Amino acid sequence: MAKKGNRIQVILECTEHKDSGKPGTSRYITTKNKKNTPDRIEARKYNPVLKKVTLHREIK
Repeated sequence: MAKKGNRIQVILECTEHKDSGKPGTSRYITTKNKKNTPDRIEARKYNPVLKKVTLHREIK
């Protein structure tokens, strides 16, 4: 029987996109180990609508 891991999928959403007024949203799916990083993660990712690198935060 396989051991159930601590790795879960999380969604990262752009923080600057809502303020821009442009339609759509920028989201990325990644995984994290909830035992090592219990708080929400932040990463700088590329937003194709705004055509620049922006801060993406984990949403619930």
